[in-house]
Amino acid sequence: MANDFGNAASAGTLAQERFGRFCLQELLNSGGMADIWFVTDGRGRPYALRKLKSELRFNLLARRRFVRGCQVLSKLNQSDFIVGYVEHGKADGLLYLLMDYVEAANLKELFARQDPVLAENVAQILIDMAAGLGHVHESGYMHLDFKPENVLITRNGGVRLVDFDLAQPIPEKPKKFSRNPGTPGYMAPEQLQRQPIDPRADIFAFGVTAYELVTNQKPFPGDTPAEILARQLAPSGPAPPRELNPDLPPALEKVILKCLAREPDRRYPFMSVLLRDLQSALYV
Repeated sequence: MANDFGNAASAGTLAQERFGRFCLQELLNSGGMADIWFVTDGRGRPYALRKLKSELRFNLLARRRFVRGCQVLSKLNQSDFIVGYVEHGKADGLLYLLMDYVEAANLKELFARQDPVLAENVAQILIDMAAGLGHVHESGYMHLDFKPENVLITRNGGVRLVDFDLAQPIPEKPKKFSRNPGTPGYMAPEQLQRQPIDPRADIFAFGVTAYELVTNQKPFPGDTPAEILARQLAPSGPAPPRELNPDLPPALEKVILKCLAREPDRRYPFMSVLLRDLQSALYV
């Protein structure tokens, strides 16, 4: 599912339309399910407003996912690494989510333009992404759509995780879900094979994102879920990150490859353990 966040500094669509009690100032980005607007309220206070696309107002699945994402975000305790929740509801017949406004671009956009903020802050970005995902797990949820599009990076390298539409409560034991949405390139083998999953699927997705951040390549490239799964299951495994970036500390390579283990039992059991090893590998 396409992410809806964008960069306020980009050439957005200027407008002075009204939406409920908000003034729509600038269209930041338009995703597959919702638009993100920079808005102000009656007092001129700035927010980011995620608005369900009008053509989906009667799409029950889209509405359920949108509302679930709002509810999950509302239940996450405040964190420096999660986009701030303000409120959610309905205005002018459309569902919306109101969030703290952060001037940022998502990680995918920064990859595409090789933004220097990545190279300058790579260690802190890795640690803060892990801390944010750990916070989601500690709050009782799996993200299940962790990927570069859902990681916002501010101009000074700050991290905010977004988009909890696919999040699910953490089950007592690995659980098979009736639906299998997500982004194949970041899904764990057990997800792609429709097997039971638990938070270690998020740890795999973190590993894919971290690998991409430090090598600028995907560990399991492919155009279809079947191609991606075949690469994940290949005996050779992904190319060691240090082959693509010799400057990486060996300990960091070890952390990333452990996240990418084919079998969930060979990955990190908890984000807290991953974060500890990551901090040690990066001397933080």
